[in-house]
Amino acid sequence: MQAKDLKAEHGAWRAWHADAGKLRVGVSTCLLGEKVRYDGGHKKSDFLVDELGPYVEWVSVCPEVEAGMGIPRPTVRLVEVDGAVRMIAPSSGEDFTERMERFAAQRVKALEPLELDGYVLKKDSPSCGMERVKLYGEHGAKSKDGVGLYAQALLAAAPFLPIEEEGRLSDPVLRENFVERLFARQRWRTLVAGGRTRGRLVAFWTAHKLLVRAHDESGYQRLGKLVGSARKGGDKELYAAFERELFTTLAKRATNRKHTNVLQHAMGYLKEHLDPGERAQLHSAIEDYHQGLLPLVVPITLLRFQIQKHAIEYLAGQLYFDPHPKELMLRNRV
Repeated sequence: MQAKDLKAEHGAWRAWHADAGKLRVGVSTCLLGEKVRYDGGHKKSDFLVDELGPYVEWVSVCPEVEAGMGIPRPTVRLVEVDGAVRMIAPSSGEDFTERMERFAAQRVKALEPLELDGYVLKKDSPSCGMERVKLYGEHGAKSKDGVGLYAQALLAAAPFLPIEEEGRLSDPVLRENFVERLFARQRWRTLVAGGRTRGRLVAFWTAHKLLVRAHDESGYQRLGKLVGSARKGGDKELYAAFERELFTTLAKRATNRKHTNVLQHAMGYLKEHLDPGERAQLHSAIEDYHQGLLPLVVPITLLRFQIQKHAIEYLAGQLYFDPHPKELMLRNRV
């Protein structure tokens, strides 16, 4: 995609995704329905496989199998021993810590060239759980403060990569946020692959302004200042700083109140074009969303209709209105 195309189309979905291909997402293998669990079973996620799957090229990893622990295999758990966290099979006392840590370091390193757009981990797993994994002491369960050994290596190596546990994706808000970040990551990867220039960064930022504001106003201000400081030509350090700030900001929850502010801001661009009935309809839809009476998709749809009708170029270019495929219907549930 050429910079002139990005600038001409602004943030229109087709300009950013027409030639982007599928998302590239890491995943715990058992979530795809593969029988790799300790008991020879699986934990297929219908959302990941059936709903998100058509948009994704999965990169599956089962740390236990790939580390040579076999199928079936003894259960393992995280145990705190002398202040250190170990991965131990309680049935035999065998310690798998060093084996898993070596595997995790090598596998995470091998993933780097793939430039993943995100990762979905299996919750509660002593290898893949990203939070609240049971951590045992000498006399039984001590707390739920553990982090799986593989997940720990992944989180350390890719702090700005969209990463979630499959259990948290049952929450409609967290699900929408995660998928939004996956597609944002794909757009960012496509942008960088096309070359780092000031013009391309400005076009990218312009398309994402309202989307970012729905997550955090302070992050929006910081990103704007970063883009404003961009020099002509590529600036690798600036791009890196923008990436860190962008994905840190997008990881913050977009609340009902924040969405309402963005919707009202967008409506301001239309006030001179709307008749009293249209203004009342939009205002009512936004207020009903704010009160929890309507899902976000309703005021979004009404706004998009008016944006297209009146050819409001800036708003037509905002990815806020279509940050992910409408077929996923994610905003029908938030």
